[in-house]
Amino acid sequence: MPLHDWTDDRGWDGFHQLWINELLFWLQERLPSGYRAYLGSVPGLNLAAELGRADVSVRTWGEPGGNGHGAAGVPATDFSTVALLNPEPPAAVHVHFQGRLVAALDLVSPRNKDRPSSREFYRNRYLAYIWSGVHLMPLDVHRRPTTFSFVEAMASETQSRLPAGLPPHAVSWNVGGPTPEGGRFLDGWYRPLAVGEPLPTLPLVLGLDAVLPIDPEHTYNQAARRAYLD
Repeated sequence: MPLHDWTDDRGWDGFHQLWINELLFWLQERLPSGYRAYLGSVPGLNLAAELGRADVSVRTWGEPGGNGHGAAGVPATDFSTVALLNPEPPAAVHVHFQGRLVAALDLVSPRNKDRPSSREFYRNRYLAYIWSGVHLMPLDVHRRPTTFSFVEAMASETQSRLPAGLPPHAVSWNVGGPTPEGGRFLDGWYRPLAVGEPLPTLPLVLGLDAVLPIDPEHTYNQAARRAYLD
């Protein structure tokens, strides 16, 4: 089934779940011996922070016998609002070998890049994989916003030459060892995608001697069939 035009992204959330599951099942059936694939996420707030979850604490005001706001001696609040943090990232397919994360395959969603804070958050998430030496394959089938690309944003942040181009596209990074300057060697594959055309096969690097060709077209077709997409 050819790639749909996801400019109208209604229905994407349900399709995303189906597609990421199909990719997981497809990988699990083809991984070399010793490798395992799971659904997981790597949260990240900034590049300087260690990987992990944010430490969120809640302070409650009050005195014995009181119940918070309105307690004796506490003035009325001057404002009331809702603070929004980036939600828990949707699950990506993670490949482990001997208990270590070695590769990740992610589907970019519209909310990953719908505002500057989201773009920064997910750009840093993808870079965190690379800094950790994890081979990465993000698939982005969404053209909007029409002037933004995670690939270009990552190239700018790392002062490196990465494939240029706007989505829809797919890229697979082969992440090498650290360099004396503190970076990492990178090479890989880049494929532009086109609405109405099949999705191309791309290699996913698992290790020094292990590369698995990924067939997004088959898994996309399966997900589209289950989602009743024409």
